[in-house]
Amino acid sequence: REDEVSEAIRVEAIRKTYPGAWRKPAKEALKGISLCIDAGETFGFIGPNGAGKSTLIKILIGALHPTTGSATIFGRSVREPEARRGLGFVPENPSLQDHLTPSEILRMGLRLHRVRVDDERRHCLHWLDRFDLAAVADSRLRGFSKGMLQRTALAHALAIQPRLLILDEPLSGLDPVGRKDVVDILDEYRRQGGTLFFSSHVLHDVERIADRFGLIHRGELLTIRSPQELAADQADRYVLRYRGSAALRDFVELRPGLYARETGAAELPAVIAEVHASGGVLQEVEPCVSLESVFFRTISASETPGSAGA
Repeated sequence: REDEVSEAIRVEAIRKTYPGAWRKPAKEALKGISLCIDAGETFGFIGPNGAGKSTLIKILIGALHPTTGSATIFGRSVREPEARRGLGFVPENPSLQDHLTPSEILRMGLRLHRVRVDDERRHCLHWLDRFDLAAVADSRLRGFSKGMLQRTALAHALAIQPRLLILDEPLSGLDPVGRKDVVDILDEYRRQGGTLFFSSHVLHDVERIADRFGLIHRGELLTIRSPQELAADQADRYVLRYRGSAALRDFVELRPGLYARETGAAELPAVIAEVHASGGVLQEVEPCVSLESVFFRTISASETPGSAGA
């Protein structure tokens, strides 16, 4: 029986190649991705822009077909429409009918997923209130800010009482207060037994609520880790950031003029001296028991000839 399947998501050897266009070669966006996510697990999917995160999510929700490989949701192929019943999905940039109201959007979701509640209006207002939208429940979406549209889409996804949430950059467009509120709601959903698969650039929030995270880069899944493994692997290591005109050896550019690298305690004085000798301005040095350090270390290792990801 489907409700006895312990795996919420299974992805097996998925490859996705986008055909080339005029003067542009074909692009392999996913290169043999395989992973398994258990029911009740929260999985954070991280990686740089263009790494393949959104492509895999689109395959899971049935918006794209893989070139090769397969994927299932609770034992059903993602090619089957029934696999998406009870699936709450929010893209990075939700496209909502702007002539409707948040209340109408949520009611439509209930009916599409055949969710029966005693009082639809009260149920929808509850979720709109959770996302601080009750005051505009009957206002047209036309004119809403990006953050308000994002919160409307999140309220819609949770109002259907999903057994699985798939969120592509769910914190995009939210201010710090809104981001904290959403993270708290997602953490509550996780603690109540829901399954969550989400991509995010906000590494601190991934680290806070994910049971495991996967790092994808250039279409390849480089590592899958848990926060416990993360902490155990990083004793006596530090992350150093500096500002300068160019990246020194083993440093990764975070944004123009700002560079970072991870180093062991024994090498730290020499690395600091190297930064000063190059004319760089040291910004900070901190213990690297963090997802951020694994992110940069793994990507840097993957780009070194002859090396493998962590």
